Amino acid sequence: MRSGSEPLLSVEGVSYSYLERYCALEDVSFEVARGERLALLGANGCGKSTLLKILAGLIFPDRGSYAAFGEQVNEEKLEDEQFSNGFRSRVGFVFQNADAQVFSPTAREEIAFGPLQLGLDGDEIEARIEDVTAMLEIGDLAERAPYQLSAGQKKRVAIASVLVMNPELLLFDEPTAGLDPRTRHWLLELMVELGRAGKTIVFASHDLAELEWIADRCLVLSEDHRRLGDAAPAEILADRDLLLQANLVHEHTHRHGSLVHGHGHERGHHG
Repeated sequence: MRSGSEPLLSVEGVSYSYLERYCALEDVSFEVARGERLALLGANGCGKSTLLKILAGLIFPDRGSYAAFGEQVNEEKLEDEQFSNGFRSRVGFVFQNADAQVFSPTAREEIAFGPLQLGLDGDEIEARIEDVTAMLEIGDLAERAPYQLSAGQKKRVAIASVLVMNPELLLFDEPTAGLDPRTRHWLLELMVELGRAGKTIVFASHDLAELEWIADRCLVLSEDHRRLGDAAPAEILADRDLLLQANLVHEHTHRHGSLVHGHGHERGHHG
């Protein structure tokens, strides 16, 4: 947390269970500074996606509190249309599976959906669509239907539908999952550029290879859904016991070659 400024996000003692019996998060607290890039790390099922949904205001903690942009975020507040519109316009969420996000008849309509909901005028919407499709190099995909897009193209359209809103906070759930190497590298470079442009980014991952490139800080969740570690990427990557405890690496990874190479090799086991 950078000193001297109010945090952009503040999570205090947050717990969440699905169906009131399957624990997903247990007493998790942390803050995110404006412009910070935070990686949420942990094995599958540790609660990373649940935490992102709470940050996006899609679900609400059973216990604890969450504040964003200096205001508490809860179900009651988000029922207020003015508050909800303000919050939704400042937060962008890119789902792990683009199929869950891209549902309009064409890519152009998908990208226009959010600005239309905000009531922007037609010229402003067109200008934003042109800017974002040029930036993501998808102008030629604008009239295509989702089923005519590859997984990588669909991911770009999903990201465009978020960036067109110009949010302050960007949430990514396993952003590179299922992408080919070229699209994966492109997306990581985009995240770096967005960070340089001053966006606050929180992303979930269990891939350690690019952490030092794309994250300022890492929050590690344990398999019992608690906060296990919170430090700079280099410090987290050097903490062998922590990584083993979080099930982010296997014991033999450290005996046979480098941590990062070993984890990359094993990535398929996590799904």
